Amino acid sequence: MIVTTLASWGAWSWIVAAAILMAAEILAPGYVLIWLGGAAALTGLLFLMVPAPWQVQFAVFAVLALISLYGWFKMARASTTTPSDRPDLNRRSEALVGREFVLEEPIQAGRGRIRLADSVWAVTGPDLAAGRRVRVAALDGATLVVEAA
Repeated sequence: MIVTTLASWGAWSWIVAAAILMAAEILAPGYVLIWLGGAAALTGLLFLMVPAPWQVQFAVFAVLALISLYGWFKMARASTTTPSDRPDLNRRSEALVGREFVLEEPIQAGRGRIRLADSVWAVTGPDLAAGRRVRVAALDGATLVVEAA
């Protein structure tokens, strides 16, 4: 029944479907329905100019939908792989590698502490006295591996 109703409406059914899909994107954002709506709109505009049976219209819509979704996936992937001007923004500990600090507590038996702003970090490294400058060489979980600076 739905297919025969859509077939009797012709190309206008695709334009109505496009409007419904694009409106549904507002209710369920995810950027998928907008592309399907675009494919439906293109299908409707195409078959306003060149009438064709509903089977051909469905096939054209399917192809346009696949092309538009493929394009969206490519575009979404490209936008997530762009390099950041602040690559260590959410990786605070990785941003510490290479920086120098002063030991707050001496490193004894391989363990000590440094103060960084309002936090204290555990460090491992060679035995050194408190007040010595150390350079962060690596990370070991939440512990900084240091060496004498």
